[in-house]
Amino acid sequence: MHPKNISIADFNYALPTERIATHPLPERDSSRLLIYKNGNITQDVYRNLGNHLPENSLLLFNDTRVIEARLIFQKPTGGNIEIFCLEPHQRYADITSAMLQQGKVWWQCLVGGASKWKPGQVLEKKIGDATNTVVLRAAYVEKNTGHFTIELSWSPADLTFAEILHHAGAIPLPPYIKRKVEASDSERYQTVYARTDGSVAAPTAGLHFTKALFDSLAKKNIATEYLTLHVGAGTFKPVKAATMEDHEMHAEFIDVTKKTIEKILAHLRGPVIAVGTTSLRTIESLYWLGVLLQNGKQVDESSGVLELGQWDAYECAQQDVPAENALRSLLDWMDEHASDNLIAKTRIIIAPGYKPRIAQALITNFHQPQSTLLLLLAALVGEDWRKIYDYAMENDFRFLSYGDGSLIQFGNLAIW
Repeated sequence: MHPKNISIADFNYALPTERIATHPLPERDSSRLLIYKNGNITQDVYRNLGNHLPENSLLLFNDTRVIEARLIFQKPTGGNIEIFCLEPHQRYADITSAMLQQGKVWWQCLVGGASKWKPGQVLEKKIGDATNTVVLRAAYVEKNTGHFTIELSWSPADLTFAEILHHAGAIPLPPYIKRKVEASDSERYQTVYARTDGSVAAPTAGLHFTKALFDSLAKKNIATEYLTLHVGAGTFKPVKAATMEDHEMHAEFIDVTKKTIEKILAHLRGPVIAVGTTSLRTIESLYWLGVLLQNGKQVDESSGVLELGQWDAYECAQQDVPAENALRSLLDWMDEHASDNLIAKTRIIIAPGYKPRIAQALITNFHQPQSTLLLLLAALVGEDWRKIYDYAMENDFRFLSYGDGSLIQFGNLAIW
């Protein structure tokens, strides 16, 4: 069956509210780890992860950093308008350049209380004190399907938008964490290796990693490497369509260096392990972008970057291109364009019917019922996703972003 015909109702399970972790554990690497291998399930804790990985494994981490994307403005009448910065306007080539804008920027946003915001009314927010004040203004540009275009401007104008958000915004916890943001979230809802501003949600599989855990992996000759996928709000977008054909995946920016692609090439005999669904979607997108380049794919004229569509992987699935060839096509293209970084957009949906081309294992948290992330897991383990989630529920694992996680092995098990 083509993934377009999948009914999301078939990927449901009962998730009691009390099983959703609302706070992280005091120690990141003390979270529990479910281990799935060849149909069997065992458990351990994250600090012992290296005991379950062979030497010469390559772990790939998403080093995106969650931005303080929630901005609260107060109207002169006293009511609040909440602006949630989703992604930069398409006039910017990538998130990094948009985050470095000075003076003003256009951003695609969700707006809470939009009906009370009169067209032409400019909202203003002051931060700091009398001797060091930053003034942030928001102007309503237009309403689009599912979001608003907002012009944000500020003074002093020499500050970047990233600096403005650090001053004026708040970390956006997922909607299923039913509490107010606390000071500790600014640290704990970031990975310890977060580097590149741009996400509105954390790559939560990485929240369990500590310096001590990285040190223990290095002692086992387990390699680590970093790539970037800026997580959009679409990661929490509920699937409301009856079948996946009518569910639109939001485009997300990826940024991968030539060095990282070369390192993946050197480890293709594996195992290559994606830390998080965003890392898996990135490396699988790299494969298909390479295939599309072989087919004559060009940069998208509207965005100025390579783009992978939602269904491209399935439309090209009959082409059994070796992963090495696909990745070398990417490297050749980067050489032709004298670029050390591949910046692209991906809408890939990984669902049952998908065959992984690069990843051989996944480290991931437990995901919401009827979500695209649950579909991704089912693509890797088939109907055993229910067995995994039943075990997690029966053994009191903590669910979702601040919860426990799992090591899912699905590739060539002979190398484990």
